[in-house]
Amino acid sequence: MSSPEAAPGDEAVLSSRDAVRTHLENVLPALRSLESQADKLAGWGVELAQRLLSGQKLLAAGNGGSAAEAQHLTAELVGRFDGERMPFSAISLHAESSAVTAIANDYGYAELFARQVRAHGRSGDILVLLSTSGQSPNLLRAAEAAARLNVTTWALTGTAPNPLASCCDDAVAIDAISANAQEGHLIALHAICRAFEAEVARRGQGVPGPEADRG
Repeated sequence: MSSPEAAPGDEAVLSSRDAVRTHLENVLPALRSLESQADKLAGWGVELAQRLLSGQKLLAAGNGGSAAEAQHLTAELVGRFDGERMPFSAISLHAESSAVTAIANDYGYAELFARQVRAHGRSGDILVLLSTSGQSPNLLRAAEAAARLNVTTWALTGTAPNPLASCCDDAVAIDAISANAQEGHLIALHAICRAFEAEVARRGQGVPGPEADRG
């Protein structure tokens, strides 16, 4: 008996399934790369807690999907990650649309984040820069501006070496293709938040403010 003919679209489904499986398999190198840097992620979380509890702030920046992840991090700090606690100062530099469009229009896109770092950054603050390529000119200029202000710079990038990882004070570079490195960045951010929350709790600080009792 002859085998039945493939239904229309079957080849496309099989091809798409292979693409999905390949993508999921490529998550594993990103996870292994992160696992090898677990101590650094924990250290970042502890230092971030110490700085923010002392009154410093976090600035974060990225382009495209990395901008969304930068905003994810600041939301976890201003809002909450797990348990109830006080809010902390954290600003995503891409999120204020009027400032972003004015700066890009008047000074060029490469100056977009650097000008905001000069406006908001103070000695002891932390600037987190996210880029899978590690080559974005606006992030490199932001790192340069931060260095002049004694703002600590941390980079989350794809495979190193790359310019951004090299010019920042510290970096977590994920050895994976771009899309999977970006997925790894979100896991890294959550890991940092875990360490951050643990340090805040260990110090017995960060208790909820009066707003926690409001209905």
